[in-house]
Amino acid sequence: MAPRTLSRREFHRALGAAVGAALVAPRLAEARLPAGLPENTVQLNSNENPYGPSRKALSAMTRSQRIAARYPDALEAQMSEAIARLHGVEPENVVLGCGSGEVLRMAGMAFLGPGKKVLVAEPTFEAVLSYARVTSAEPIPVPLTADFRHDLPRMAAACSDCVGLIYVCNPNNPTGTIVTRDELGEFIARVSPSALLLVDEAYHHFVEDSRYASAFDWLGKAPNLIVVRTFSKIYGMAGMRLGYAVGSREHIAAMRRHATWNNANAAVLEAGLASLNDTEHVARHRKRMNDTRRWLVKELESDGRRYIPSETNFVMIEVGGDVQPIIGEFRKRNMLVGRKFPSMPNWLRVSIGSSKEMQLFMKYLREIVPVKKPQAA
Repeated sequence: MAPRTLSRREFHRALGAAVGAALVAPRLAEARLPAGLPENTVQLNSNENPYGPSRKALSAMTRSQRIAARYPDALEAQMSEAIARLHGVEPENVVLGCGSGEVLRMAGMAFLGPGKKVLVAEPTFEAVLSYARVTSAEPIPVPLTADFRHDLPRMAAACSDCVGLIYVCNPNNPTGTIVTRDELGEFIARVSPSALLLVDEAYHHFVEDSRYASAFDWLGKAPNLIVVRTFSKIYGMAGMRLGYAVGSREHIAAMRRHATWNNANAAVLEAGLASLNDTEHVARHRKRMNDTRRWLVKELESDGRRYIPSETNFVMIEVGGDVQPIIGEFRKRNMLVGRKFPSMPNWLRVSIGSSKEMQLFMKYLREIVPVKKPQAA
């Protein structure tokens, strides 16, 4: 039987109900979970902000209900203008998306197709590769360096005229490692200007390493550069879905042709505007989550466990064997941790949750993957 299509009136009614239900929920942990898991399940699997949006953003979501029956065209324009001011560009240089996932889809649809190739690190965030398959583009995965970082010289050497899109996730998901300012500048200078360079900065706000620089530093100097960001991570709105890209007018216009009509709802637009104006939220949550990550790293070091130094709100930990059954053991204890990455099958990615959640994670990790004590001579 074909799925039933909602009328516009039904859609707006459902949207208003969903927003209202989210706002009256007493605790963030009571979000819907996969079937069979209790409501107190700890979610450390998707690199979300466990503390949620700022109070100003929550208040803005509440206010948005008064205009739930209207299309959010004016709010879309306001959001594009706010992002343009933030990055010193014009609104025509900005495209909004239903999360950065839709933005990556737009890029794939606009710049890939049969006979084109997409150049990526392996492993990295897989969305671009998924959309490349839809367009029949050929993926060119380039393994990471020995210290789990982008091998940009090797990627530049692989950049032929057939490459339509180069994807650099900085910091990288799942490794949490960065491309430095010098490395990125040299890479931008080397790659063919005919290939679109898409730099995904979803985790930009967590970085503390002074060698890092945002790709926005090269915007305007490199016409083939597009920078992507999201409100899902530091701003705590993964469930609300809002992302954006900034680039040249020509390339943004090409992406916009593949955008869903009215792809950002009134609630998330109001919350996004409030978040950009809440300057304390980013600093407060960066410190809170990075401090928790530092605590986790010290615990891992005290156990003698191997991990990848991270500049994000997640850490990769070596578990000494196939990670899939270990993920299953955490699930039995009502804790969700990151998925398996085929090119790093012995590594577990864990998102940074609250302090109590990370203490519980370490308790379970020590139960599931005990530290091997050296044998006596």
